[in-house]
Amino acid sequence: MASITTLFVDIGGVLLSNGWDHHARERAAAQFKLDYAEMDARHRAIFASYEEGKVTLNAYLDWTVFHAERAFSRDDIREFMFAQSKPHPDMIALVSKLKSQHRLRVVVVSNEARELNDYRIAKFKLDEFVDVFVSSCFVGIRKPDAAIFGVALDLTQVAADRVLYIENTAMFVDVATSLGIQSILHTDYASTCRQIAALRLLNDGVRP
Repeated sequence: MASITTLFVDIGGVLLSNGWDHHARERAAAQFKLDYAEMDARHRAIFASYEEGKVTLNAYLDWTVFHAERAFSRDDIREFMFAQSKPHPDMIALVSKLKSQHRLRVVVVSNEARELNDYRIAKFKLDEFVDVFVSSCFVGIRKPDAAIFGVALDLTQVAADRVLYIENTAMFVDVATSLGIQSILHTDYASTCRQIAALRLLNDGVRP
């Protein structure tokens, strides 16, 4: 196989915790005394549009939370949403090390809503080691749509067989693999390290 020159990586579940998954929404429902089932149904109806950058966070909150009078403000729940994001320092260090040692380009391919994405990039300084952000809110396409990987390949002008992808969702790994992208299903730091070592695809002399 060709040597790897480019690393595609997910954010939620790999570099950071998920930004606004069902666990976070359950915590929000408990914190703000919301009907979780109603909130979740409304969330599911609009969240794809929000992650594709077609709906602002304020509009998302209007549809999911503030369709009824509340005792708290939008700022209260926005702060709560942002506070759910936590780093995975070992994975951030691993990706940074791979980039440095093997002169890889690092490309985020992630389903992220714009306001959360902007916050997470700035808060955790992801732009210090990520070269390109192919976030769903920027390109208007969400995984598992294979087109988002096509956009990432086009923007970086790299062949699929020169890419290694680290992703924590099995379906998204399957989609990337079907395009010829060597992919790792990330479940934890140790197993990802073992899979990377087993691939033997990274050479010190690689150039982007």
